[in-house]
Amino acid sequence: MNKTKIDWCTYTWNPITGCFHDCPYCYAAQTANRFGLEFVPKLGDPGMEGASKRDSEEHGMDTMLELENPYIDTYLNTRNSYPMGFAPTLHRYRLPDPQRVKEPQIIFVGSMADVFGRWVPVEWIRAVFEACEAAPRHKYLFLTKNPERYSELEGCGLLPKGNNYWFGSTTTRMTDKFWTSDKHNTFVSIEPIQGAFANFFMSSEKKTDWVIVGAETGNRKEKVRPEREWVEEIIKNCRTTKTPVFLKRNIEHVWNGHHPHRDEPLIQELPW
Repeated sequence: MNKTKIDWCTYTWNPITGCFHDCPYCYAAQTANRFGLEFVPKLGDPGMEGASKRDSEEHGMDTMLELENPYIDTYLNTRNSYPMGFAPTLHRYRLPDPQRVKEPQIIFVGSMADVFGRWVPVEWIRAVFEACEAAPRHKYLFLTKNPERYSELEGCGLLPKGNNYWFGSTTTRMTDKFWTSDKHNTFVSIEPIQGAFANFFMSSEKKTDWVIVGAETGNRKEKVRPEREWVEEIIKNCRTTKTPVFLKRNIEHVWNGHHPHRDEPLIQELPW
């Protein structure tokens, strides 16, 4: 696990890395590709001791990896977390990490993955949940662009309940789906915000417990630059539904804009 500068958590934990969503604005994919290996290793290569591969049912030409031990780049003699680039990988050696942190923390699980992607095996997800259960003092926050997986896991009795579990849905536009539940803590992360969200949270059947708003980072040519009105509308809707709202620091330039005399503090409400 790593301490993080993300506003709404204290640690990130990545027992699973990699993703097949292929979002053009994804910082995680850029990071993995930047720090990955120039040549993809094969089973039996140095550093791949105890590793195994498995095919994805929905991405047959791609391969997923299970690592029992950290991959050691023999050339640089350093660990490398992305030996297969951004291909989904289970790092089994990271599963005990929450137990090693004694003080209660707010942990974002899967900052470099979609733990609930359609391709992720159920046994990988169960292994992550079991690791969370072994260290119940922490709060665990999950995020996915595939919120239907929450419903499937809940239907099978596999989705944990409790105040230390928070299940989030990433939405970038109003048309994106998100998951709510009267049995679980849920939240919506609107990051990177890509358009207006007028009346998005007004209906009772769409009530969530928390809303996070953030902007796209980096200098991508097609980068969407948010408008303050988009943020104001979300806050208005959250006030109507009495939902805590958290504006990330990366949207401060939108919140205060180009007004030299405007210095409004960011609204950063936590739901616990």
